[in-house]
Amino acid sequence: MTNISVIIPLLNEEENLELLHERLTGVLTPLDSSYEIIYVDDGSTDNSLNLLEELYAQDKNHVRIIEFRRNFGKTSGLVAGFEQAEGDILVTMDADLQDDPDEIPAMIAELDKGYDLVAAWRKERQDRSKKKFSSKLFNYLVTKSTGTTFNDLNCGFKVYRRSVIKSIRLYSDLHRFVPLLAVWKGFRVVEKPVTHHERHKGESKYGTGRAFRGFMDLVMVLFLMRYARNPLRLFGWTGIAIFTGGILINLYLATLWILRLMGVADIPPIGTRPLFTVGILSMILGFQLISIGLLGEMVRYYLYDPGEEYSIRRVWQ
Repeated sequence: MTNISVIIPLLNEEENLELLHERLTGVLTPLDSSYEIIYVDDGSTDNSLNLLEELYAQDKNHVRIIEFRRNFGKTSGLVAGFEQAEGDILVTMDADLQDDPDEIPAMIAELDKGYDLVAAWRKERQDRSKKKFSSKLFNYLVTKSTGTTFNDLNCGFKVYRRSVIKSIRLYSDLHRFVPLLAVWKGFRVVEKPVTHHERHKGESKYGTGRAFRGFMDLVMVLFLMRYARNPLRLFGWTGIAIFTGGILINLYLATLWILRLMGVADIPPIGTRPLFTVGILSMILGFQLISIGLLGEMVRYYLYDPGEEYSIRRVWQ
């Protein structure tokens, strides 16, 4: 039985693979655990796959390769690795050697303290200023909107118990939100400061355009964490507030219309006023939001799975 599975999604990393495998082997071999290294080739167009095949031929007992037909993204690479991994302890890291393999034993040791997920914190991050700034801004927005205290959600260097991965569904670009999703499920998560290096060779392949995707995924995660189990609480209360606003606007305009009919005041017709349109549209939008909330509750009711309502750490019998 394999104890440790190291999962490495990669895209065009031919210049780093041999040294990375050498470093990993040097760290994992002395451990009193069996291990496997799963390389997920995410549609590389350079010589990465040929190099992986050479590593496999040299170390068939420990190397496994997953080849994608095309580039599907980092989350897909991780999911494929998780599905194929046999280890009880799962390690994820990048192939660019910015993550230091020497940190793996200490991160695994954190699990013995009762944690379920250990996330690396690149406290002294060796990246360009622009990249560090965008990462800090992203982490700030996430922590403030979720009430958590994570310092480095973007880091892909993590150590998991298998139970964490079994309880979390990953798709889109949700890999960067794994610590949040784990906390939401009730797992014990800790950040550990680690040594971070400059990229050994090559350029980052997974960074293009991720800022906007990250924001949209954050909105989705916030919804999942707060309202997935009770969609009516979000759409219902929002709809009621907007619908009530529309009612108040139209009551105000109806009062003016009555006063105009009674000749109390010289008031222009309310049908030509923009406020009348706002009131009508607010009532329609509010009703639609309430309907969406009710439909969400119906979908949740009919797709209800009791096993997803809680997460058990241990049962004493």
